[in-house]
Amino acid sequence: MVQPTKTGIVLDTLPPPKRKLDVSVYNFPDLTGQNKSNDNFAEFSRALTQGGSSILTDVLVKAGGGAWFDVAERADLQPLLQERQIIQNTRNALEGKKAPSLPPLRFAGIILEGGVIGYDTNETTGGIGANYLGLGGNAQYRQDIITVALRAVSVQTGRVLASVTTTKIIYSVNVSGTGFQFAAIDHLLQADLGFTKNSPATLAVREGIQLAVYSLIFEGVKNGLWEFRDPVAGAAFMRLLDEQKKAIAPIPVVTAEPPPVRTALVSK
Repeated sequence: MVQPTKTGIVLDTLPPPKRKLDVSVYNFPDLTGQNKSNDNFAEFSRALTQGGSSILTDVLVKAGGGAWFDVAERADLQPLLQERQIIQNTRNALEGKKAPSLPPLRFAGIILEGGVIGYDTNETTGGIGANYLGLGGNAQYRQDIITVALRAVSVQTGRVLASVTTTKIIYSVNVSGTGFQFAAIDHLLQADLGFTKNSPATLAVREGIQLAVYSLIFEGVKNGLWEFRDPVAGAAFMRLLDEQKKAIAPIPVVTAEPPPVRTALVSK
């Protein structure tokens, strides 16, 4: 069972659409090219998961409780075609030319494309520490940022219907303490204790994809590409998203010229 995220819970409770969307995912790659960081030797292991298409497919299938998307299998299409061929050959061998054919594969009207386009490490670092009479402690933290891009492309026209870019922050925290005491005149006793907590990168990628799907749905609703079955419930969710965007919107910079400074002579 994958650990639930706040974005995932909201996405799974979305009101159903007026009609389910037929979509397909061919690939959702890691486009960052980042390897795991190591100070001692070169790492060849990737810093991020290479299973982005599997995560995106799982998120789409569960969106709105399974009411939003019908996902056509395209990531591993060759095994599917091979299995269908085996079934058809077996039918032909048993029933001859009268053997019924398999129904055609379901096609998608929208292809979802994109990928993980950014992984910025050590975006923010810092810490604090103190030591007094042999006892002390320190705390350090680091912030990494993952950026995900997702777009919906029309199969009939090739036009990009909607495109979104989302970010997810990964936090790493290290807390440690130390203490020492003279056990004898020439013997020093020292003890260290600490722990490190890192947010899972795969879980951050999943939440970034969930946020991208969530935003893509609302972009489509705003552009009239699809709509909610219940307009009232859909409007409530739209207001919620707008309020969240306003809450994180940057404060506008005032560029007006300052008022002139006036000086006064004070007589003693």
